[in-house]
Amino acid sequence: MHTVETVLLVLMIGAVTGIIARYIRAIPLPLIQIMLGAALSWPQKGLHIDFDPGLFMLLFIPPLLFADGWRIPKREFFALYRPILRLAFGLVLFTVIGLGYLIHWMIPEIPLTVAFALAAVISPTDAVAVSAITRNLGMPAHTMHVLEGESLLNDASGLVALKFAIAATLTGLFSWTQVTQEFLWIALGGLGVGAAVGWGFSYLRDTVTRRLGDVAATQMVLLLVLLPFAAYLLGEKIGVSGILAAVAAGVATNFGDLNRADYISERMQTAGTWAMVESAFNGAIFLLLGLQLPSIIGVTLRDAGHDWWILVGYVAIISIALLALRWIWLMLGVSRSLHKAHQTGKLVKKPDLWLNLATTLAGIRGAVTLAGALSVPLLLNNGQPFPARDMLIFLATGTILFTLVIGSIGLPLVLRRVQAVSEPESVREERQARIAACRAAINSLAMSDDDAAQQPTEWQAQQHEIEGRIAREYRNRIDLLDEERTPETAEVQDLATPDAVQERRLRYVAELEMRLNCIKVERHTIYAERHNNRINDESLRSLVQELDLSEITLRKRLEVARRAAAKQAAKLEGH
Repeated sequence: MHTVETVLLVLMIGAVTGIIARYIRAIPLPLIQIMLGAALSWPQKGLHIDFDPGLFMLLFIPPLLFADGWRIPKREFFALYRPILRLAFGLVLFTVIGLGYLIHWMIPEIPLTVAFALAAVISPTDAVAVSAITRNLGMPAHTMHVLEGESLLNDASGLVALKFAIAATLTGLFSWTQVTQEFLWIALGGLGVGAAVGWGFSYLRDTVTRRLGDVAATQMVLLLVLLPFAAYLLGEKIGVSGILAAVAAGVATNFGDLNRADYISERMQTAGTWAMVESAFNGAIFLLLGLQLPSIIGVTLRDAGHDWWILVGYVAIISIALLALRWIWLMLGVSRSLHKAHQTGKLVKKPDLWLNLATTLAGIRGAVTLAGALSVPLLLNNGQPFPARDMLIFLATGTILFTLVIGSIGLPLVLRRVQAVSEPESVREERQARIAACRAAINSLAMSDDDAAQQPTEWQAQQHEIEGRIAREYRNRIDLLDEERTPETAEVQDLATPDAVQERRLRYVAELEMRLNCIKVERHTIYAERHNNRINDESLRSLVQELDLSEITLRKRLEVARRAAAKQAAKLEGH
């Protein structure tokens, strides 16, 4: 099947499964997509798609990792950098060494270097799978930030370990010095390339929109969607991590967005576009994974004959050992930094037995692991087949399926035991930010004495009346946020004479203009709260989205009111 047709078909099926999942809420969407993909490809004449690891990594992974890097709260990400780095790099090394020796001991026909390659393939968690499974299960927010940060960074360490395990298998040579130098170049180079691409795009976007305003919003959003591909391709071209380049580009672009408070159309189009891209590409990834299961797991088990249960046992032991190593590392390598983060207020929920177990079960593997396994070469340098390649791919695929099922079943059960925080920190921060925005809007209502002195007395009285009404509404909102009082309702008189109707319309236009100005003040105050790290990126997006929708509604009402006032003025002049 042609590549374009394949991609379109997978995207369409992914959208259909998203609708089906609305009716089957008991099963997580990723599992539904995997099962559907397996069902479509299981018959001999079913849908069979060749899985090209390079094409897969280029088409699907960069935009999803870019979106995760763009969306993840940067304040929490940098505040929790110690546990994130220890999980992203320390845990990968711990897993590769520990699991590699276990696999070689359990399956002697797998050479030690190939066992290390298998351990490297299944060591990194998958950012797409982790977010898809844990998003709506009630995972504590800060723990979720740690998991997202880990899954964004550990692909690089896992793939570097895979690269050197394969090189050791091909050449028989291994050097810790070379591994360290190569890892630093790939990881730091990828981050540097991505940051440069993200900052460069932000600078050019600001340069263009300073002249054109928000009229080029659609074109800017299109360029933003293409940006992760550019970062990934540039990183791979110069020999660094394209995955980390895509992540860093998302983070850098998000920092650039903090100075774009006035571009409502671009912001709303960006949010809608990324929601669609993430939904479509997430579905495509899990469908592709399901489509490969019959040809990898089914065929291997069939060829094993009566010994199929031994292979299933290998998968179960490796997967359990993988989770056990994760638990041990959490208890020994990360526990201290997590407790320290809790003591300093960076981590609201104190780590305990159930939270550590939930974090362990959240170590879900996904399609990136499959892509890494399928990228293992077919032949050695001497032309001989790569040892135990089919077994490596089978075990890696089985581990993906095992961790997905265990995570989908176990996480909801474990998270019920995790004691919820009485009031999430983000909720308190949002409330304080709303109060600050309301107070800033009230302060913006007062006219200067010089401006007021230049206007007629009637106009001043009208303005003071409007200011008082709007200020009263903002004070009622502050009371609601502080003490949950019921705001007062304003009475509106019905005036019937033509002159009175026109006066009312002009007053309404002035009120809408004043309200629009207040919304702009609120928005800039919210952005100032984010610049001062009083709220995080999630709260910023939520609060700004409310203001954007309110401003769009007020602008439409103002446009209609101005036309009505102009029409009424023309009638009065005609009389």
